[in-house]
Amino acid sequence: MSVTLNNGTLALRALEPSDLDILYKWENDPMLWAVSDTVAPYSRKMLWGYLENNTNDIYTNRALRLMVVTASDGTPVGIIDFFNFNPLNNRAELGLFIAAEHRGKGFGRMAVDMLCDYAANHIGMRQIYIYVTTDNTVCLQLFKDYGFVQSGVLKSWVKRGNTYHDVAVLQYFLG
Repeated sequence: MSVTLNNGTLALRALEPSDLDILYKWENDPMLWAVSDTVAPYSRKMLWGYLENNTNDIYTNRALRLMVVTASDGTPVGIIDFFNFNPLNNRAELGLFIAAEHRGKGFGRMAVDMLCDYAANHIGMRQIYIYVTTDNTVCLQLFKDYGFVQSGVLKSWVKRGNTYHDVAVLQYFLG
């Protein structure tokens, strides 16, 4: 079976040095910190170091981060990644970010589809899991529509300001 990292509408590609400005913008958006467990901004120097040293070898880094871009002109629309990769159990946690101006166009689902195909057919992954706050109904619906199954809820798991929020754990079994 062939890997599809370009479906004609979107492509997934390795991060490039030219992505520094968009990464700086996205990583330093305080609205996203609650879902990324970030509490402080990143400097350009820190992000440049990440870009310089990132091998994108999932077995070495236990992570794989790819830029989601339009296939027609390469415009970055988001990031998708695997992290906490466990090669013994063939599973990884999935992270997905689609920039606000590109949401509602099906890009998230397309990116998940391409990465799941790659995970199953080229990495040999068996399952993917995600954590989503229960109040993020759009994200929960996206993954449930895709076929992720909710396997539990972690009570008061994520703190935003002075309030704790529940998190749903969802799993997806590949092939």
